[in-house]
Amino acid sequence: MMETNLTDISSFETPFWCFNGHVHTIARSFFGDSNKPLCQRIEIPTPDGDFLELDVINQKNKQPVIALFHGLEGSTDRYYIIEMMKELSARNYSVVAVNFRGCGSRLNNKMRFYHSGETQDYSTVFNWIAKTFPTQKRGAVGFSLGGNALLKFLAEQHEHKPDAAVAVSVPYNLKRGCLAISQGFNRIYEYRFMRTLRKKLNDKRECFPQLPTYSGSTLYRFDDEVTAPVHGFDDAEDYYAQCSSKKFIPFINVPSLLIHSRQDPLCPVDEMPVKKIKENSLTDYIITEEGGHVGFWSSPRGWLNQTIMNYFLNKFDS
Repeated sequence: MMETNLTDISSFETPFWCFNGHVHTIARSFFGDSNKPLCQRIEIPTPDGDFLELDVINQKNKQPVIALFHGLEGSTDRYYIIEMMKELSARNYSVVAVNFRGCGSRLNNKMRFYHSGETQDYSTVFNWIAKTFPTQKRGAVGFSLGGNALLKFLAEQHEHKPDAAVAVSVPYNLKRGCLAISQGFNRIYEYRFMRTLRKKLNDKRECFPQLPTYSGSTLYRFDDEVTAPVHGFDDAEDYYAQCSSKKFIPFINVPSLLIHSRQDPLCPVDEMPVKKIKENSLTDYIITEEGGHVGFWSSPRGWLNQTIMNYFLNKFDS
């Protein structure tokens, strides 16, 4: 069962052994597709003198092009990006999978990293897409952190936006999600995130010794001591208040589908602003009763990607 604003969406059925959100999240991560399809790595400049690494599948046709944005400490090597790339390219869609700054083959050039509310890099990507694919319709899919920033981007004023978008497992309230990851079993996920964040910070300090020091063990502490000051926020509270996508839903002016699970262990579903989503005529939503964070193990497999694909087919063909 699931709650949805949409019609003609196939139900999400899970195997018996996926008995909670952690199983869905971890099983999909461990057993997802890691064999990236043939693509071209393209490096594009940013207005501030940095760069972004894109993995591009250019079908050289008139079909739509879809931009993909990964989650916290992810990359275009994550299974959910790879599987979505394959689903889209099988339909002859072109794909632009984005590595956030420092998440590609090497660290970026600037002191700054990426964060949950960074939308200027989204603008850079879509400006590049508009020049590279001038006649095609454009779409976007954001996962977790990448979905939060995508929703914020869709509500802001930018020259080039997608014609349709999907956001999966979004932390609509960044503070709530950040605190949730420090509780109980979720500390396993936090440990994984902090291990790579800490390494990047230490590696980057060789070029930027003025970078803040990090003295904690939680994501909240990292955001308070590093993310916030490096990116111009007063502290973690200010960062979360300014960048949580929950408050941007009423201002989204692009057809958008928001997908979440009631069992999401990292981003509590009760922070999903269902009332505001319903009030915006351009936003739809699906809440599955089962499933995890980004991970939706379905029987048969592929429900999430097929649902996203069907949404684009409906919006682009209408």
